[in-house]
Amino acid sequence: MSDRLEKPGYPLNPFSRAEGLWSLAEDFLKMPTTYKNFIDGEWVESSSGKTFPNINPANTDEVIGYFQQSNVEDTRRAIEAAVRAQEKWAKIPAPKRGAILYKAAQMVANRVDELGEILTREEGKTIGEGKAEVLRASQILSFFGGEGDRFLGDAVPSPRENVFVFTMRKPLGTVSLITPWNFPIAIPAWKIAPALVSGNTVIFKPASLAPLTSLKLVEILHEAGLPKGVLNYITGPGSTVGLEMVTNKAIKGVSFTGSCAVGQGIYQHTQQNMVRTQLEMGGKNPTIVLADANLEEAVNITINGAFFSTGQRCTATSRVIVEEPILDKFTQLLIEKTKALKVGNGLDPSVQMGPLVDETQLKTVLSYIEIGKKEGATLLLGGNRLTGKEYDKGYFVEPTIFKDVKPTMRIAQEEIFGPVLAIMPAKNFDEALEIANNVQFGLSASLCTTNLSRTFEYANRIEAGVVNVNLPSAGVDYHVPFGGMKDSSSGHREQGRVAIDFYTELKTVYIKY
Repeated sequence: MSDRLEKPGYPLNPFSRAEGLWSLAEDFLKMPTTYKNFIDGEWVESSSGKTFPNINPANTDEVIGYFQQSNVEDTRRAIEAAVRAQEKWAKIPAPKRGAILYKAAQMVANRVDELGEILTREEGKTIGEGKAEVLRASQILSFFGGEGDRFLGDAVPSPRENVFVFTMRKPLGTVSLITPWNFPIAIPAWKIAPALVSGNTVIFKPASLAPLTSLKLVEILHEAGLPKGVLNYITGPGSTVGLEMVTNKAIKGVSFTGSCAVGQGIYQHTQQNMVRTQLEMGGKNPTIVLADANLEEAVNITINGAFFSTGQRCTATSRVIVEEPILDKFTQLLIEKTKALKVGNGLDPSVQMGPLVDETQLKTVLSYIEIGKKEGATLLLGGNRLTGKEYDKGYFVEPTIFKDVKPTMRIAQEEIFGPVLAIMPAKNFDEALEIANNVQFGLSASLCTTNLSRTFEYANRIEAGVVNVNLPSAGVDYHVPFGGMKDSSSGHREQGRVAIDFYTELKTVYIKY
């Protein structure tokens, strides 16, 4: 009998069996949640029966959750639900639509700590940046809530007698919104909010690398009072879900933020159906530092633009163009301050730069570092994947600085989307501007100077949609237009009151009395 009791499964201590069961229960409770699509007001599984994992880029042992690997059938179901709901939603007065956004804004603000931590775990940015982004989403929702009260047309005098002329706005109908992983709540908010307050219904697909934060946003909007079918959330690959979202004949508008290659592919599809299309894509953003600039301030601005959010911002500084008289002093101070940056898991409040989002992005960044070396640029700092301790479980790379970078080099022309900075000398202001504009992109740009005349000349001559002076290239407010020039944008601006223009048709009405 004693032999039998000593075998596994026959504990001598009766309490040890209970402890074993409790341990199993704990393990079960720790298992990652499987999240569902939100279609027609219900949380539903994909008809594919498949899911994909959402992994913490700072600790790849942690699976944050599993998400639906949706297919064309699921996407069509979501589109059909949105189309059914659109007419009724559009009839609700705009101020009442705005009131739902106001309520959602407060709900988001009340959950900043919770949502900020989720964002950091799935995207990798620091907890401070994560919470700031959540707060920004709340501000965006609140701003567009107010647009419900300002959903205005114009009364226009007519040259004809007894004719009254006015304009009025009407929603496009059902729109597809496709968002990136690097701002998983702010960018969804600035697309969803103006679409909804304008009376459109929405099919929303977040990036597969960071779908949980945006799912929480959808939950909140639903709880705030959106009718079923008005906002539909679906996850899955762009090759199937995304393709259906941009080619389905029921879709009247597409708004996309992401890479140039994908954006150009989307446009080739949407133009065939004459679908209104909004594209926000890449950047190769310069910071120009003139000799009269406050040197320490200029270095801090450059570090913020280049390395915060691990350089994974379309508005990040990837080129710093410095007037030659201060080049050596600027470079020395830049290296000194960059060396002091703490890299690690963004949940640690003392960390200033987190991991890259996944292995693919890590390989891309490391490959560009090798390209820079082969092209003849001088590697001054960094350039390696970080290893040891907690780094082995994440996609960490050192903040990297090159000098002797020529304008024709690939690291000076192509978007890297990582913490890689190219220092480029300029003889004077005019040459600095020429270098800054000599790229295919035109999203954001920064200038460090104390010269007021140069400030206004720069604002007029720089080829960028977002212009900063004595501020980082990556900083934008929530209530003003955002968008780029050249290959960075298709022209339709996001954020601010002008965002409504994309999501509405304008009617002109003539009345003879």
